[in-house]
Amino acid sequence: MTVTDRAAVRTARRLVVKVGSSSISGENAGKIQSIVEALAAAHARGVEVVLVSSGAIATGMPYLELDERPDDLATQQAAAAVGQNILIYRYQEALRAFRVVAGQVLLTAGDLENPTHRSNARRAMERLLGLRILPIVNENDTVATHEIRFGDNDRLAALVARLIGADALVLLSDIECLYTRPPSEPGAEPIRHVEFGDDLSGFEFGSVVVNSVGTGGAATKVSAARLAAASGVGVLVTSADLVGEALDGADIGTWFAPGPVAAGAITGAVDTDAITRG
Repeated sequence: MTVTDRAAVRTARRLVVKVGSSSISGENAGKIQSIVEALAAAHARGVEVVLVSSGAIATGMPYLELDERPDDLATQQAAAAVGQNILIYRYQEALRAFRVVAGQVLLTAGDLENPTHRSNARRAMERLLGLRILPIVNENDTVATHEIRFGDNDRLAALVARLIGADALVLLSDIECLYTRPPSEPGAEPIRHVEFGDDLSGFEFGSVVVNSVGTGGAATKVSAARLAAASGVGVLVTSADLVGEALDGADIGTWFAPGPVAAGAITGAVDTDAITRG
């Protein structure tokens, strides 16, 4: 089905939800519970839900006694190896009360570039969803390199939504909606609706933000939303604190209307150039 507005998110057949590192790690680790409750509610009404979750490196950092995100690739990989295990455990523990089982899916950019690997990934997720398992997807930071990676999980979420033919994508952020410029600046106005093909060049979304736990920012969400919308997937950008309302179709956040369904969205083909474009 085609989800044409945020109210229809509640009735989506297949939904991809993305959450960032800052929303589920450190002092916010407890928010996993509220996110899981919202996902479980959607799952209970028959929605096929896929969660794209950042946070492996951030979750692993305290166990490596690191105070900030490491700069070198080897330590990032080590932190991800430890953190991914703990992150999935936390999700599964929260899901247990709802009798929902999680399935871990780790992808690299190369997996979506290679037709065979891409087909395998799609088949695995289709089977997990058919078995009523909740796939939890993340970039495979343990083997990813600086040269070939998704860059941020907003883009990964858009590509996953395209890969599995999702009806809608929900990108969870730290703020309720996107603004015409950083919300702390004078004159910033909320953006509630973006029609497919709208010119957003006059807005100041800022560059990618790199903080103590992860990467991302408004600019990456706009880029990912437009990528998904071009595949016929409607996108809602809103706060992780409002995940329950978002999945219930509330009038919140910034809605990116989907474009016409492209052949690639039907076949699962992925624009490989889009993986590494900034």
